[in-house]
Amino acid sequence: MLKTVAAVVIDKVAPFEFGVVCEVFGIDRTEEGVPAFEFLVCGERPGEPLPTSVGAQLIPGHGLDAIERADLVAVPAATLRDEYPPAVLAALREANERGATLLSVCSGAFVLGAAGLLDDRHCTTHWRYGKQLLDRFPSIKLDPDVLFVDDGDIITSAGTAAGIDACLHLVRRELGSNVANLIARRMVVPPQRDGGQRQYVELPVPECTADSLSPLLTWMLDNLRTDHTVAELARQARMSERTFARRFVAETGTTPNKWLTMQRVLRARQLLEDTSLSVEEVAEECGFGSAALMRHHFNKIVGVAPKDYRRTFGAPAV
Repeated sequence: MLKTVAAVVIDKVAPFEFGVVCEVFGIDRTEEGVPAFEFLVCGERPGEPLPTSVGAQLIPGHGLDAIERADLVAVPAATLRDEYPPAVLAALREANERGATLLSVCSGAFVLGAAGLLDDRHCTTHWRYGKQLLDRFPSIKLDPDVLFVDDGDIITSAGTAAGIDACLHLVRRELGSNVANLIARRMVVPPQRDGGQRQYVELPVPECTADSLSPLLTWMLDNLRTDHTVAELARQARMSERTFARRFVAETGTTPNKWLTMQRVLRARQLLEDTSLSVEEVAEECGFGSAALMRHHFNKIVGVAPKDYRRTFGAPAV
C-alpha cells in the first residue's frame, strides 16, 4: 500500500520536476476522497538550504534516514554531473533492497543509474539525454520514445510533464483509477496521455554534406507534392541511377525515399501546427497522396496520429 513518499533532493535540483512530485503526493486531498500520504522531503543535510537549478533555494526537512520508512522514493531531475553524492546513492540502493518503489523524473534517471539500479533494466529519460544515459550506463535497456517506463519496482519518466504521467500511473497502479482521476482533476491534467515523447522531439532536417546535390534537394523541397522516382531524380541530377543512389546516401546519410518521407512529415507537422487544413488537405499538400498513407508515416516517425498531434500542438482557433 502506498502510504509514505520520500522525495530525495540534491543540489541543483530542478524545481518543476520536484514540484510535480509535491503536487501529486504532497497535497492533502483527503476531503476529496484521496488517501493521505506522508510526504517527506529528504536530503543529506536536513535544515540546510540547497541551491536549485534556477538560483532559488530549497530546504529539505528530513535526512536520508527518513527514506527507510518510505514506500515510494522519488528522485526529481537535477543538473547533470559526473558524480552524485555517495550517501544518496547508498540510501537509494538500500531502499531498493528492502522493496521500496523508486521513481525518477527526467534526468533523475542518472541518479538511479549512478546507484547501479538501472543495470539490465528497462528505463527512459528526456529525449535530449537518452544518448548520454546510454553512453554512461551501457547495460540499461533504454526506450527513448515513451513518456514513462514501469519496470515493476522502478519507474522512470521522460522530461518534465511526463513526470506527472508517471506519478499518476503509479497512483493508478497502487490505488486505482478513481484516486488517480481525482488527483488529475484537481491538477487540471489528463489522467492519461496518448502517445510517447517522440511527438515532442525536434526532428532534425537531414543535411547535405556536399554541394553536388544541394540544388536537387532544394528543388525536391519546393516540389514535395510531386511524386519522385529514383530514375527521375537521377535524370534531374544528370547521373545514372546507381551513381545517384550511392551519392545520395553518401551526402545525406539516407535514401531518396526516406529523405522525402521525412521532409513530408516535417512539412505535415508544420501545417498541422500552423493551419486549419484538414488531414486530407495536409496529406495532399505534402505529397503523401492519401490521408491513410500520411497517417502511417506520421505515426511511425512522430509516434502519434496527425489529429492527436494537432490537438496537442495546433494553434487554438480564435
